Order: sequence, then structure tokens, then C-alpha cells
Amino acid sequence: MLVTGFPAGMLACNCYVLAQRQGADAIVIDPGQRAMARLRRVLDDNRLTPSAVLLTHGHIDHIWSAQKVSDTYGCPTYIHPEDRFMLTDPLRSLGTVPGQALFGALSKVMFTEPKQLIELDRDAAVIGLGDTKVTVDHTPGHTRGSVVFRVEGDAAEVVFSGDTLFQNSVGRTDLPGGSGRDLMNSIVDKLLRLDDGCVVLPGHGPKTTIGDERRYNPFLEGLSA
Repeated sequence: MLVTGFPAGMLACNCYVLAQRQGADAIVIDPGQRAMARLRRVLDDNRLTPSAVLLTHGHIDHIWSAQKVSDTYGCPTYIHPEDRFMLTDPLRSLGTVPGQALFGALSKVMFTEPKQLIELDRDAAVIGLGDTKVTVDHTPGHTRGSVVFRVEGDAAEVVFSGDTLFQNSVGRTDLPGGSGRDLMNSIVDKLLRLDDGCVVLPGHGPKTTIGDERRYNPFLEGLSA
């Protein structure tokens, strides 16, 4: 399996590309701000054709280039229905915008939904995308519509955790739709049930494993599935 990624935009959101092999269909996860040029290089270098864009949630740093990627390559974008509104009105998800510079940049950008859009409305659904089966777990807390994506890797399961779980940290819950209680319940019920060897690829920062977060993440101390 080929899994690669890069940080995109001013908030360094991790954009991931997943494929079974070079020359195959690919899945693009969370294409953020200014992701398109670097994404094209990854796709061209590996002879990949996107079959889907998957969004872990609707915050602007994760969805910024979704419409462009989806419409350019003629593939659908998948998002949970609770976060769908952010595709066209991302400022609603930010509450008090942190800084006039950010507000000015966002106010000049028009956001539209991709031409092909599919709602992830079933928890624990398994969707087939080319040669890859993806399990979608609803993990509210960071946003109401946050999800994580799980795939079987070559040696261990891989989970794309969005902004639900990071290396030694967890997602913020102070923006509209956030809930600390829901976030912790999601982590316990959906993530801490996974094997210790499961590889976690978060929305920001370096990769980790479920075992390392179970042992070393200070926010998870005393929690267990």
C-alpha cells in the first residue's frame, strides 16, 4: 500500500494520498489550502488517479481545496452531513475569527460544494473505493460531523484521525459544534478499542500509534476502552 502526505496551507493541515500501488486509483484525504500543486506532483509521480476525496471534518483548513480536487478529477467528495454546511460557509464554524488578517483572506474566497457529493450518514459504514475498503467511524467532539477513516495496511491497520487525536494531544473543542465530553467518548469508544499497533495519521503533526497514545498521551491518562 502507498500512503504519503504533506502539510498544506498556513495551518499545516496534513493532506494524505492513499493507493494500493502505483498506477492505481487513489484516495485523497483532507486537501487543505494550497494543496493542489503539491498534490498534482504526488499523483503524477506515482501515476495515480483520484477516485474520491474524503474529509475528516468541515473546518476550512481541511476542506479548502476539496471542491477543486473533486471537480478537476471528476470524483466525489465524502463528508458527514453534520459538517456539510461548512463546504459553502466555512466562517460559521470558526465562531469569533482569530484575527483580522485571517478574516480578510477568507472573505475574498468563494466556497462551493463539489459537483459530486456523498454524505457519510452511517456510522461504521464500509465503503469501497477502487481496490480499497474504508471504514468510516463517526467521532463527534471536535465538530459534530467529525469522522475517522480506517483501512487495512500492509502490516497494521491505519487510521486517519483528522483533528480527533494527535500525537500526545487531542482536538480542540472550543469552536462551534465542539464538545469535550463527546470528544473523549469518541476517542474511548472508537479509537482506544483499536490494536496498539494501529498507525494513527492525524490532521496535523507527526504520525503515532494507538499504543503510544494509550501510554503517553496526557489527555488520555486513566481512560480505556
